[in-house]
Amino acid sequence: MSDIMRDLTPIKIVNELDKYIIGQNEAKRAVAIALRNRWRRQQVEESLREEILPNNIILIGPTGVGKTEISRRLAKLAGAPFIKVEASKFTEVGYVGRDVESMIRDLTDYAVAMVKAEKTKEVQEKAQDLADERILDILIPPVRRPQQPIQPQPAAQSGFQTPQETAVTEELQNKKTREWMKKQLKNGELDKRIIEFDAQAPPAIGMQVFGPMGLDDMGINIQEIMGNLMPKKRKKRKTTIAEARKIMAQEEAQKLIDMEAVQREAIKRVENSGIVFIDEIDKVAGGGKGQGPDVSREGVQRDLLPIVEGTNVNTKYGVVKTDHILFIASGAFHVSKPSDLIPELQGRFPIRVELNSLTEDDFVQILTTPQNALLKQYSALLETEGVKLEFKEDGIREIARIATEVNEAVENIGARRLHTILTTLLDEILFDVPDKIPSKKVVITAKFVKDKLDKIVKDRDLSKFIL
Repeated sequence: MSDIMRDLTPIKIVNELDKYIIGQNEAKRAVAIALRNRWRRQQVEESLREEILPNNIILIGPTGVGKTEISRRLAKLAGAPFIKVEASKFTEVGYVGRDVESMIRDLTDYAVAMVKAEKTKEVQEKAQDLADERILDILIPPVRRPQQPIQPQPAAQSGFQTPQETAVTEELQNKKTREWMKKQLKNGELDKRIIEFDAQAPPAIGMQVFGPMGLDDMGINIQEIMGNLMPKKRKKRKTTIAEARKIMAQEEAQKLIDMEAVQREAIKRVENSGIVFIDEIDKVAGGGKGQGPDVSREGVQRDLLPIVEGTNVNTKYGVVKTDHILFIASGAFHVSKPSDLIPELQGRFPIRVELNSLTEDDFVQILTTPQNALLKQYSALLETEGVKLEFKEDGIREIARIATEVNEAVENIGARRLHTILTTLLDEILFDVPDKIPSKKVVITAKFVKDKLDKIVKDRDLSKFIL
């Protein structure tokens, strides 16, 4: 992980984010610097390292402009534990709802799963060999040597073997047969053969806890406690050898992994490189009072404060310090303002970046440039049916123009508008393929887009429902 971060300079981070997110250069610069500073901190001498705190960021901008996507891609890039939470789902301690500390527990759960997957990959080859040996033991049971030592026999007559010689011969033949079968097993020649074996049965423990706080929120792993008290059950399974190899390899990998080491590494990663993305932070700001339910918004902010400032959170894997976790908050702030947050919380988010509303040119780029562009997605979907979907330049420009127009007229939902427009535009094509489609190639031009969408765009009442 350190090697990955060493190569990720701020400029390289921005270049990588450019592959998926259009525009918003200021926000990309801010998160790139914040991410690089995580690596820089690790290189500082230990006495000063603990004093360097992360610069948490607030991303301000309308929905659908790339706030969440920037954070998600950033975490993926760094291979860091990442979690996205909605601020509006938390309530002050005492109300029925999730405690703010649960975000750190969820982040730790994710980190443990991430490290476990990496360790599983490391031992996969050895686990597969052990699984193959288990299968061979079922197909060709190893020769058991007699427990009692064989008494020496008088010289054997010509052509007759002593019991000791017979045992050695059988063992040699067994070994040769196993080697031959092992080659077949590795080559997949035995994949379709059915085999019966003992597999580990999953623990069937279900428990519901009523009340404002579940056992998980208290950092107690009830499944692990009960699992340790009760013996692990095994059950007979009958599957193909191909499936049996996967199941047995998973079981053997679990035995080879040191879970205590996994948990230690996961906690270390959470504390030093974890990223928490708090969406809809504006919903707990005080500016929108009197509009909708207000379950102690300021109380949620006060509960968030120690987590962001730095505290110790009990999880089922141990205590996690939140001092060096990077927090990125985001919100539209169309009803409230960042200054409506309590002053202490504002002080913990020193970097504020305003994201711009998307223009027509931005929409054209969003449709074509990113690796996961919508037009590429729809083309790939129809290609599975043998139909080539081609978008002309004027057609793409017309889609972008309509998206901009509808965003201005109805409600600005940013790039998400492109999803609704393309779904409406291609509805008939997606339904008719493969039964009624007249040709193997469909071309989307500006005229095609206008014919399909012009009436809807002009009718304000209709566009509210459809677009």
